[in-house]
Amino acid sequence: MDNPLAYEPIEEIKEALQNNEHDVAVAKIQEYLDQQNNIPLHIGITGESGSGKSTFVNAFRGIKNNDKGAAPTGCVETTSEVKSYHHPNYPNVTLWDLPGIGTTNFPAYKYLEHVEFEKFDFFIIISDTRFRENDVKLAQEIRKMGKKFYFVRSKIDNDIHNEGRSHGKVNAERTLAQIRENCIQGLQKQHFEAPQVFLVSSFDLHLYDFHLLQKTLEEEIPAHKRNALLFAMPIVNLEIINKKKEALKSQIEYYAGLSALVAAVPVPGLSFAVDIGVIVCVVIKFAVGLGLDIPSLERLAQTTGVPFEDLLAVIISPLAATKITSDLMMKLLLQFATTSALMAAEEVCRFIPVIGIPIAMGFSFASTYRVLNTFLNMLADDAQRVFKKALGLNTSV
Repeated sequence: MDNPLAYEPIEEIKEALQNNEHDVAVAKIQEYLDQQNNIPLHIGITGESGSGKSTFVNAFRGIKNNDKGAAPTGCVETTSEVKSYHHPNYPNVTLWDLPGIGTTNFPAYKYLEHVEFEKFDFFIIISDTRFRENDVKLAQEIRKMGKKFYFVRSKIDNDIHNEGRSHGKVNAERTLAQIRENCIQGLQKQHFEAPQVFLVSSFDLHLYDFHLLQKTLEEEIPAHKRNALLFAMPIVNLEIINKKKEALKSQIEYYAGLSALVAAVPVPGLSFAVDIGVIVCVVIKFAVGLGLDIPSLERLAQTTGVPFEDLLAVIISPLAATKITSDLMMKLLLQFATTSALMAAEEVCRFIPVIGIPIAMGFSFASTYRVLNTFLNMLADDAQRVFKKALGLNTSV
């Protein structure tokens, strides 16, 4: 395993249940869920003055340059010291806006000491023209110290626009190929072997190479940090929505397990009350993870220019763009006949001598698992429709 602390405690939970140690099983499940939700991820963003570092930090976090809490941007170097920016929905994910190495008095190896390179999981080195000597020296030092780094060529939208102004007609594919080749050749001239360069527009992350950067990071980051990265990633294509959905789905069995363990307590109404509380918390997590909470939708409307009301118009489920409460959840659960029947049967079975508790636990697990899967599917379908609407695509799922 990449991290001995990162594990799926299924076998330990089963053993605790077989020994009738319900408190131990609950603790193991809660430990796992807390761990998954709080794994830290630290991303260092560096590059020369004016390369677009701060704008990239903001775009990655899904906010605009003039939003509250945004990294300051400008035509001159605005980053004079290491500054941290937490993701608005996932505070365990931190992007660090680092001063451009060309604006400091430190050589590359001293620069890394200055910014405390040990705390970063990986670095993104940004340039809006060609990668220069300082960028290469920094990359080489990062490599020596056993960290990952990625070259990002920024402001691609400006290059495409300038090409149109110069020649009247834009051959985007050719322009992108030329930019990529120029960057690669420049790095190779500085004796950097087999460089990979990602072409990105921070104002249009769904275009160009950001999805390739996301895929590369996912493949190369330690396994126990992949979900932290995935949940924090902006939604730039339908594939990311599906990956977020699968990551969220993988945790449902643990929430259903908590529900089952509570069902073992013979107190009337306790299991139902806890189930509702668990479902509310998890569905809120689903909505936020898929970008369907109101703040995320408002940010999407601002960044894409699509009116907020137009995004709302394609939402079908009652769980998106709303405040998710216990009252709303109970109202929805009553519409699911099978789930309601399972919950009712659970309450009855709990008081049957000897066999009642195990049966009630099974009913509780099944009903919670079924509900959460259903709600996740509904929200994932909404997320696809919203994304397509934001990009002007056919919104049928």
